[in-house]
Amino acid sequence: MQGVGRLSDGRACFVPFAIPGEKVEIEIVNARDRFVNARLISVLEASEDRIEPLCPHFGVCGGCQAQHMTYTRALQMKRDRVYDALKRLGGIGDPLVFNTIPSEKTLAYRNKAEFAFKGNYAGAFQAGSHRVIDIDACPLQTDDANAVFRFIKENRENLPIAYVVPRVNAKGEMLLTISLEKPADLAPLANKLMKEFPFLLSVHVCRLNNRPAHALDGACRRIAGTGEFIETLCGLEFSVSPRSFFQVNHKQAEKLYETALTFADLKETDLVADIYCGAGTISLAAAKKCAFVTGIEIVEDAVRDAEKNAERNNLSNKTHFYAGDAAEVYGKIYKKQRFDCVIVDPPRKGMDEKVVNALLAAPPERVVYVSCNPATLARDVKLLTANGVFKFEKAVPVDMFPMTEHVETVILLSRNDVHERIKFDLNIEELNRTSQSK
Repeated sequence: MQGVGRLSDGRACFVPFAIPGEKVEIEIVNARDRFVNARLISVLEASEDRIEPLCPHFGVCGGCQAQHMTYTRALQMKRDRVYDALKRLGGIGDPLVFNTIPSEKTLAYRNKAEFAFKGNYAGAFQAGSHRVIDIDACPLQTDDANAVFRFIKENRENLPIAYVVPRVNAKGEMLLTISLEKPADLAPLANKLMKEFPFLLSVHVCRLNNRPAHALDGACRRIAGTGEFIETLCGLEFSVSPRSFFQVNHKQAEKLYETALTFADLKETDLVADIYCGAGTISLAAAKKCAFVTGIEIVEDAVRDAEKNAERNNLSNKTHFYAGDAAEVYGKIYKKQRFDCVIVDPPRKGMDEKVVNALLAAPPERVVYVSCNPATLARDVKLLTANGVFKFEKAVPVDMFPMTEHVETVILLSRNDVHERIKFDLNIEELNRTSQSK
């Protein structure tokens, strides 16, 4: 999280770890024509929202950016970030942005951890680098995840471990993946882990590709344990494999999807498209409320998972999943049928331009956009509303990642020729309008 000020020449100055209202001493580290980036040297006059960080690695580890402020202030700054992006980048004059939906837990909320190993160090990456800093526990992870990490750290010997990735479900069961830089025999360590931790369902090994893009970028296989790893969400069951995408904050994920479905305002006769559907989490939740959901996803493994999850939840007759380019698949399907609502949940880079053009060429009545990046969200909103096909209705930030700068957002766009305004009836006290002009 960073504070924003103005230099005497009018340029915006971005200062990480500064809080609005503070007087600080800074050092400019990067200057541009319209803005500068600065480093916080000292706080001369502290905000009443400044608190002592709970983790000794805060400010060095790149995982957290908001431990130095009250949770109320962090929620407000996330809401302001969404508002500013929609106004400044999205071209929405005074966007209706509700208060950020808070998380029930601000610590130990993550159901998936990624601990990095490099040389004699094990723990987390230093902010802005690939250097690993040594830690014994992360306060955002569960006690069980931290315990397994410490055990591996103490018993790894000379194994070429690159990452340790524990996943914990709502029952407290764990699926553990150990990623290797080169082949090695993990069986002895895996057997020790299975004996030490009764909640451990299975241990998997991931042989990383050359220059891996992430902690599980490689082929994974099970080497110990049995049993299927099942996660529940919104009353549905999902089979989760080591590389499956699943939201890391279980309770907040349910609030996120409930908000998205409230915005969608689905009727029993509605036809829905879910673009970037992944393993079908939103698709299946929507299918319980409408006539039929068409899921589109380019990753074939995710589509197979979605089909299995639909069968598991007795929703195969109300869903169909396509593997392929989203714009092409959507365009072909739309020639045969019309969608009442399209839900999109793209990666951080936002929607591909071809997908935006496909929605403009064949617009549904409503578009519900779930985003993890306010900047790319605002960019896409500007494209979708520029020619008058869609109009922006409202947005709700959801704090999926407490103690960090990241925020999820749900927005609603409606087609301009749809005269009846979509009603919004979220029964959450925090969602009163606070979008005053700055």
